[in-house]
Amino acid sequence: MKYMTTASPGEPRWLTDEEQGVWRAYLHATTLMEDHLDRQLQRDAGMPHIYYGLLVNLSQAPRRRKRMTELAKDAKITRSRLSHAVARLEKNGWVRREDCPSDKRGQNAVLTDEGYAMLARSAPGHVDAVRQAMFDRLSPQQVQSLGEIMQLIATGLQPEGTDADLPWLR
Repeated sequence: MKYMTTASPGEPRWLTDEEQGVWRAYLHATTLMEDHLDRQLQRDAGMPHIYYGLLVNLSQAPRRRKRMTELAKDAKITRSRLSHAVARLEKNGWVRREDCPSDKRGQNAVLTDEGYAMLARSAPGHVDAVRQAMFDRLSPQQVQSLGEIMQLIATGLQPEGTDADLPWLR
């Protein structure tokens, strides 16, 4: 199929051959990267990449605690998925839930000392995996360009308004 860059009103704007190649390369690379990081973290820390991200997020929060709704928003996941992940992290002793003092309906996720220690042990291997998979392959200019590109894409995709269909509101 030949891809068109212009279209009649109501017709799709097909990707050019170059755009199609970039899109497929992006999908391929992001799938491989997520798998690479998941395998490394499962092997070294016994957790998937998303759980590691939750622990990092909590480690950077004041008093290592964050409201569950905010944690779901930061992780860009549904509240249901977050609740399941936090339950698994609680089972490992790495996170605990506590009632939110300012809102009786809300809960905070709290990174425990054991969770912080696990994060400290697993961080060097994770950083090495990220560096080896991404940054060691790029020039400083490519790193800068990639950062600018990803920020531009993220900004364009970030929904605005309270009626947006956002995972953390589901």
